[in-house]
Amino acid sequence: MNKIEKLVKLLEEKNLDAIYLTNDQNVNYISNYNDEDAFAIISKKGNFLITDTRYMELAESLCKGFELVNWHLFDRNIGKAVEDVCLKNNIKTLGFEGSSLTFEKYEAFKSQLDKSEINLVCSDGLIEELRYVKNQEEIDNIKKACEIADKALEELIPHIKVGVTERELAAKLEYFMKMNGAHNLGFDTILISGAKTSLLHGKPSDKKIERGDLLLIDYGAMYNGYRSDTTRTFIVGEANQKQIELYELIKEAQLVGIENMKDGVHATVPDAKIREVVKEYEQYYYRGLGHGIGRGLHEEPFLGNYGTKTLKAGCVVTMEPGVYFPGWGGIRIEDTVLVTKEGPQILTKFPKELMILDK
Repeated sequence: MNKIEKLVKLLEEKNLDAIYLTNDQNVNYISNYNDEDAFAIISKKGNFLITDTRYMELAESLCKGFELVNWHLFDRNIGKAVEDVCLKNNIKTLGFEGSSLTFEKYEAFKSQLDKSEINLVCSDGLIEELRYVKNQEEIDNIKKACEIADKALEELIPHIKVGVTERELAAKLEYFMKMNGAHNLGFDTILISGAKTSLLHGKPSDKKIERGDLLLIDYGAMYNGYRSDTTRTFIVGEANQKQIELYELIKEAQLVGIENMKDGVHATVPDAKIREVVKEYEQYYYRGLGHGIGRGLHEEPFLGNYGTKTLKAGCVVTMEPGVYFPGWGGIRIEDTVLVTKEGPQILTKFPKELMILDK
């Protein structure tokens, strides 16, 4: 059963005639369209890709099995285009993604469809349910994104030296990813040093790398719409005993977390096991332990003491424990991991042994 067949089955279970998709990632996932400004309607009677004149040729080449609708031909009113599809296909109950519509757009959309007595039902999460477990094509794309990211970091290492700025290194890393085949960045690169490494999502600046700095790099590549996510923490010049001990602690914690990423394991379990390892520093440990990754950077399942899901074979999830000491710095190690029936498979291969650079 393919993605659309699975979605139609879900529509039947929810008593929906169709669903109108506005979230870019979900539109791309279900239709294979890979650009912007497109919407999709999936129904029992057919599938429709709604875009405008700029993208019609592209959509025709990518979206096999979809009827294309140019909303510019409906007085440049998307609501009218959707209404027309619904009337021609006897769609009376239409699901929609409330999380990706502003209130203003929803009001205008509802006002248009009310004229034809088309009932709107908020149906968030249906596509995300399909995206939870990745198929082989998706896994292959994520693996490729991971390979590209690994290669880029390998190429960056010789450039990490005392005196170079965070911003320079981030620019080089992003260049290396694209030169190695990334279609885009997976997300904004985090490359921070020294005491700044306690900032979980710190941004690269003109700060120069100093001798003895921690250097935390959290980055990812995108390939065919799918992302990788890796974090490595290095030490530049020379390491002190606290840095070494904490690094080894987090490396051990990450290994324990990965060992517990198994088919059928609840999302809270890896976190509970890791807390046993880092208990001495638990107040400095961030509970956001990991997240699903694919077309989105942050997808279910979310790992942590707040997790609600159960891991399944085919889930691709990050494992990223860390400790963060304000004013001193932080250490995080992260991999992208595929859950399989046989156990966890680490997709990001860059070494995790402590590396002291520019000695």
